[in-house]
Amino acid sequence: MVKSMTGYGRAVETVNGREFTVEVRSVNNRYLDCSVKLPRSLTFAEDALKQAVKNTISRGKVDVFVSLRSEGAAEGKVSLNTAMVEGYLAAMEQMARDYGVRNDISVSTLARMNDVFTVERAEVDEQQLQADLMAVADKALKSYDAMRAAEGQALERDLRSRGETILELVAQVEAGSGQTVLDYRARLESKLREVLANTAIDESRILTEAAIFADKIAVDEETVRLRSHLTQMNHMLTAGGAIGRKLDFLLQEMNREANTIGSKCSDVRLARIVVDIKAELEKIREQTQNIE
Repeated sequence: MVKSMTGYGRAVETVNGREFTVEVRSVNNRYLDCSVKLPRSLTFAEDALKQAVKNTISRGKVDVFVSLRSEGAAEGKVSLNTAMVEGYLAAMEQMARDYGVRNDISVSTLARMNDVFTVERAEVDEQQLQADLMAVADKALKSYDAMRAAEGQALERDLRSRGETILELVAQVEAGSGQTVLDYRARLESKLREVLANTAIDESRILTEAAIFADKIAVDEETVRLRSHLTQMNHMLTAGGAIGRKLDFLLQEMNREANTIGSKCSDVRLARIVVDIKAELEKIREQTQNIE
């Protein structure tokens, strides 16, 4: 199956009291470039996420965004440091007595003092947390891959359609090339009759000149190779997989054949057809840049 390099997928799910949100998006790139943005509490799962992306896509610039929200999961316990609070209270009461200031101690005042509260972090099972995250990431990647596959099908249809158009244009070039030789022979014979007047015309000379001209403008080899390349392109599209680079190389070969055909076409009408062939090849090249 042909897949696009651009795609987007998102999954949101609550697992074991934690809500995970995973977003995956990608754009074209020559190689695989994966960037993962995680909350600090999940940084240990970065390698696992990158490996999951690598298992899904072979090239493209991929960004993965993960957010985490706890819903009832035990993240830690906050307790009052009684000894520290009593020490602060005693010191403040003494301050009020010794210096005659009003004792306006409040909870908010004490809460701002250092070490009044003790926070005990709950032990986190990183292995389970990573498993929960990867389950959600897997759903996001499946959604992302489904979008790439849908776009890939559209790209495949477009490439096959343009390939058929090129084949039709090539057939016109082949037919027109033979007619060009006949036209050249007719013009040559007419010119010779005009120049030589009543003198007998050497038919063998006309045949020789026509043959030389036909050899100069012959595009049979190029059109055969171009047809072969188009057949190969269709085979690649049928096989699917990461074929973007192969298609790019194949297009270079097709453009080379089209340029050679263009250099041999002396007829204006045929030259215009070759321009149309090149235009279709350029559109195929643009679409190929989106294929994985």
